[in-house]
Amino acid sequence: MKRSPAYHLTLGLMVILMAFIMGVPRQIRMQRKRISVVGTLPKSPFGPGLIVKYKDGARPSAISALRDHFKATQLLSFDSIEHGLDFESIPSGVDINEVLAAYDADRDDVEYAEPNFRYEEDHLIPTLFPNDPNFGLQWGLVNNGQEINGKAGKKGVDIGASTAWAVTTGSEDVVVAVIDSGVDYKHTDLAGNIWENKKEIPNNGIDDDGNGVVDDYNGYNAVDDNGDPMDADQHGTHCAGIIGAEGDNGEGVVGVNWHVKIMPVRFISSGGGGTLSDAIEGINYVVKMKKRGVNVRVISASWGGLQYSKALKDAIEAAGREGILFVAAAGNSGVDNDRMPHYPSSYGLDNIVAVAASDNNDHLTSFSNWGAKSVDLAAPGKDILSTTPGDSYSLMSGTSMAAPFVSGVAALIISKEKNITVTQLKKRLLESVDPVPELKGKVVSGGRLCAAKAVGAEEPNVGSITY
Repeated sequence: MKRSPAYHLTLGLMVILMAFIMGVPRQIRMQRKRISVVGTLPKSPFGPGLIVKYKDGARPSAISALRDHFKATQLLSFDSIEHGLDFESIPSGVDINEVLAAYDADRDDVEYAEPNFRYEEDHLIPTLFPNDPNFGLQWGLVNNGQEINGKAGKKGVDIGASTAWAVTTGSEDVVVAVIDSGVDYKHTDLAGNIWENKKEIPNNGIDDDGNGVVDDYNGYNAVDDNGDPMDADQHGTHCAGIIGAEGDNGEGVVGVNWHVKIMPVRFISSGGGGTLSDAIEGINYVVKMKKRGVNVRVISASWGGLQYSKALKDAIEAAGREGILFVAAAGNSGVDNDRMPHYPSSYGLDNIVAVAASDNNDHLTSFSNWGAKSVDLAAPGKDILSTTPGDSYSLMSGTSMAAPFVSGVAALIISKEKNITVTQLKKRLLESVDPVPELKGKVVSGGRLCAAKAVGAEEPNVGSITY
């Protein structure tokens, strides 16, 4: 049936009259755009609220209708700043998004309405820097774009060490075994962080603790089957310094951990190689000491080859059963370990973390092996400054350098969470990486080691509420 214009006019007036009587503002019935406030609106001295700017000539009846509908109360009028600018409270439990939508919809009376935003003080993320004189050359810890060995780096391409150190600088209760060419345990920058077998009296020619090794006060030498793990090369000392050169001691460099205990275990001879039996013997020593109460939580292994050994795999797996993480270098042949496995990094055990090497511009190094399925993450491994025998310091490159960075960060995590399991530790290391586009499809995690995230250090506060 066709309605007359008078009918439509009458019907419209009746709807407006009913809405006015019921106190429901017309703008609420309009289609609202969706507004979402991200995060929790802050508490204020007045309770939850909003800031409203009413237009000049706004109708008092419309303002009252809006406020009455949401039980809003005008608490302040900023009339010295802007006429019509008010702070209004709303009862707790009222959806702020609905309130904002309603005010925003009334374009005749409301110029704008905003949440009662909360602003945070602008503060620097807590950081901690050591006084070690050569710290500025250790780009893997803090990269300010400094030039190393003739090549400038990219600022921020590092493990975020200074931020992590604001949370923890390590703990002497955590022991990391460095199974390598031995360690110069007399090095000025390492001596204070070398593990000591308190049940053994040094240099008395007696096996005081009855573990089968005489005078193993600072570790074990599987090559010569004795208790003197002094470095026969320089490789092991360099790796040890990355993990735990003493921090803030005014000497040389700083390790990922300022405080830690390094257990030197020598199985590599002065020629740079070691046998399978000595490698297993070294792991066996670490596991034995763990069972005797020494808190060895990490083995750092910067070595490997193409030979698959079930015995070596079994030895590493046994370490895992004792709660020991095994950090292994991925190898320096520049190949895909998924196609050409490198051992021990490619055994795929739950307690193994395989590490590739990246440079100071976040590129995978040309020499580093990789593997989308078999290599877990990358870490700084090119032009790394660390300790070498005889109180010296040297730059070295290799996945051999990258693995100790991961071992060091693992020890940082443990210093903060002493009961973390091997499974949880490995997961944390992989899930806390900084994503790097070039590493996607090259390593399991798609990223580079990040100590700051791994220890839960504070990250920048964006301080924004969007809608």
